[in-house]
Amino acid sequence: MYPTFVDALTSRADARLRAVEQAGAVAAVTALTAIAAQISLPLPFTPVPFTFQPMVVLVGAAALGSRLGMASQLLYLALGVLGLPVFAASPVLPQGVARLLGPTGGYLMSYPFAALVAGYLAERGFDRRYRTFVVAMIAGLAVVFAGGVAWLTVTLPAHSLRSALAAGFYPFVVADLAKLLVAAPVMPALWRFSASTR
Repeated sequence: MYPTFVDALTSRADARLRAVEQAGAVAAVTALTAIAAQISLPLPFTPVPFTFQPMVVLVGAAALGSRLGMASQLLYLALGVLGLPVFAASPVLPQGVARLLGPTGGYLMSYPFAALVAGYLAERGFDRRYRTFVVAMIAGLAVVFAGGVAWLTVTLPAHSLRSALAAGFYPFVVADLAKLLVAAPVMPALWRFSASTR
């Protein structure tokens, strides 16, 4: 198993300091997820807005690893459930726990599991090269889409997979794959920079 990027940056000599640094990294990824949610574009033909959250979730999880990556997204959901305005701004979708019960709930609830997958693959070295990190991010993105579409199948009035795919997959998959290809160089570049400064 490979060390994660956060492992490489945190103190190895002092266990308490390491725990504090890891907690700070988790909080930072949680905050970035909340910030990415605010950069959203409502679409007239679907209740699901276009956001940059999935890329932040996946890159953040790669940096943190599976356990801490999942923790960052569980913290994000907990803050949202408590009513903090961390979910995407929407004139029709409420903040708080009701958001998890609405049409976007499946995507949000999939984030911890997508982070787990991306972090797990990063712990196996997938974040060191562009091509393998693309694979890791696609695996995580597949979890997000699976959760989102499955939830839409239940919550949309039509209750059909076809309508769920039309509302929650087809409008987003090309753009999300493009965002993924743009985001994939981040972790390999951070590893190269880290190696060059040692």
